Amino acid sequence: MSVRLKGMTWNHARGYDPMVACSALWKKKTGVEISWEKRPLQDFESFPVDELARLYDLIVIDHPHVGQVTAENCLLPLDVEGRETEREALGKGSVGLSYPSYRWAGRQWGFPIDAATQVQAIRPDLIGAPVRTFAEALALGRDGRLALPLRSPHVLMVFFSLAANMGSPCRTDAAPLIDDAAGARVWQLMRDLAGVVDPVDFESDPIAVFERMSEKASRIACVPLIYGYVPYALDGFRPARLRFADIPSVDGRGPVGAALGGTGIAVSARTAHPTEAMDFAYWIASGDVQRGLFAESGGQPGHAAAWEDRAVNARTDDFYSGTRATLEGSFMRPRHDGYMAFQAAASDRLLLGLRKGEEAEPVLADLNRMFGDSFT
Repeated sequence: MSVRLKGMTWNHARGYDPMVACSALWKKKTGVEISWEKRPLQDFESFPVDELARLYDLIVIDHPHVGQVTAENCLLPLDVEGRETEREALGKGSVGLSYPSYRWAGRQWGFPIDAATQVQAIRPDLIGAPVRTFAEALALGRDGRLALPLRSPHVLMVFFSLAANMGSPCRTDAAPLIDDAAGARVWQLMRDLAGVVDPVDFESDPIAVFERMSEKASRIACVPLIYGYVPYALDGFRPARLRFADIPSVDGRGPVGAALGGTGIAVSARTAHPTEAMDFAYWIASGDVQRGLFAESGGQPGHAAAWEDRAVNARTDDFYSGTRATLEGSFMRPRHDGYMAFQAAASDRLLLGLRKGEEAEPVLADLNRMFGDSFT
């Protein structure tokens, strides 16, 4: 009797198409059939993994969930005996902190299949080159040519990225999240940026911004902090092609501090076919698959073999080589059990503060209090 597995990923060409294509090839190779379902990006960023593990054998997860899923025992650790050589290769192929971001409590809970961080996106037909500083970005904003996705949780990702770029990264292990002086600088720049973008950005995630930006008549020339989406760098994907580049800098420190994103493949602890599910996870995360069929099918690979591949870069207007420095210098946000609730609450608080034009003190006080509470 043939084995049939169910998988859950997220609803975008980048998240769904490569899983379907790779699963079709896997079936030809092994006879194991994998059907994939998808959920919206907002749901992906917040829905409890434990509930998904009751329904699916394979789950595409976000690395900040690892503390919670470890406590809930809903995933199988992937660092099984006998596959050390394969894992060593996966670890060496990590782009930035993508591979270690799925390691928690001494075990590996996912393998990166999609590497991402907040990068810069531009319309090359509307702007000559990427901006190098946030002062340049603000100037574009005052001219109505800047966008910034601020829908939860992206408003918090902007906060994280700016803090780390300024040389004062938020804490990940204990409160306070950020000290008052550094937090005030971050908050002022966030207020400045939010004040020069379209109010619709308060309700926009990266996909919504990219859809607006890639319309032929769009005036959006630049988004200084946004999670990269390689399909928009492909010729013909949308009416206008986007280009991706390293993020600008606040104080001349270079493209550092962007909040790490991406996704990983994980195996449910409740699957009836753990061996078959784990075999697929190892295979789809491998360098050959990532730079081959995964990338060819519209995926955004999580392995350095793809990021360094000339053909992969040529198809995407150097998406990977053009943002690699930013990814290598990324900030890995907190991952403890309790963080996910903080992420939602902190994002809401930041949005409220931006909408009301609040000063830094009450906003930072609430963030630091909520972050402390997330450890209890």
